[in-house]
Amino acid sequence: MLKIYLARHGQDQDNANGILNGQRDEPLTDIGINQAKQLAQKISDANFKFDIIYSSPLQRAFKTAQIISDTQNLSEPIKLASLIERDFGIMTGQHTSDIEKLCAPDILKTNTITYFFSPKNAETFPQLVVRAEKFLNFIMEKHSDGSILLVTHGDFGKMIYAAYYQLDWLEILTMFHFGNSELLLLAKDSQAENSHVFNIEQFNH
Repeated sequence: MLKIYLARHGQDQDNANGILNGQRDEPLTDIGINQAKQLAQKISDANFKFDIIYSSPLQRAFKTAQIISDTQNLSEPIKLASLIERDFGIMTGQHTSDIEKLCAPDILKTNTITYFFSPKNAETFPQLVVRAEKFLNFIMEKHSDGSILLVTHGDFGKMIYAAYYQLDWLEILTMFHFGNSELLLLAKDSQAENSHVFNIEQFNH
């Protein structure tokens, strides 16, 4: 059986400043580095062993993956472009406080995030689900069993989760918060509602 662990990167500069990063490529903050180290330590304490680590090519994810691989004494994480975050279109670089002004009424407010659905040039969530399905098919063709770690991003990570458990993308947006350096488990013997493995203290505005 294949176990897929799914981690989100630590806090980056855009997260700290309340900027919608999407595919922008900002570095981790000191807090983000510490979050990644906390996650790496929790993984070691739980005695999780990964056969391989795949990462989004964006530096906030890859640095998080490197910190984990160093702690696990694994080889360098493998960058996969297909793990990159959602393209935010014209919302890229905007402040989170402007989402409602720029995107309402086509938004969804949760306790932690206001999601926007279809601003110009942005990937939609249904498109992300399709991308996630293709990605999972690729991974499952390469790995039939064992344990792997994927280091990715908030929106795309949630859609990987939705695709794996064949759940409605809208339901997933309100089901849980996928915070910086948190870890999910996707496996046939792990129920969707039990997927959160580790939570990390969050510091974003």
